[in-house]
Amino acid sequence: QFEILKLLTGLHCAILALIIACAGKDTKANATDSANGEQVYKKYCVICHGQDGKLGLNGSKDISVSLLTMDERIALIKHGKNAMTPFDGILSEQEIKAVASYTMQMK
Repeated sequence: QFEILKLLTGLHCAILALIIACAGKDTKANATDSANGEQVYKKYCVICHGQDGKLGLNGSKDISVSLLTMDERIALIKHGKNAMTPFDGILSEQEIKAVASYTMQMK
């Protein structure tokens, strides 16, 4: 019984150590934790919306006059519309929220 108890204690310690070691090691989460909405915008959005959100290329809307709420912007970025690429699966949830927040400042 002592050997089994010793083995179980060791196993619990190993599992706990693994959990602690993996905490914060999610590279996608860590990369997106520092996601900057402006950088995401410049990488994916500026080509159609322009630096100031007013370009209107490929039928894109003028972000500077948009009345969309934050939740509506997040949904639009995730699912796209007309010629706009749906970014769900391309951008992380945090990147989507960051770029949506950035566009709110373009008014």
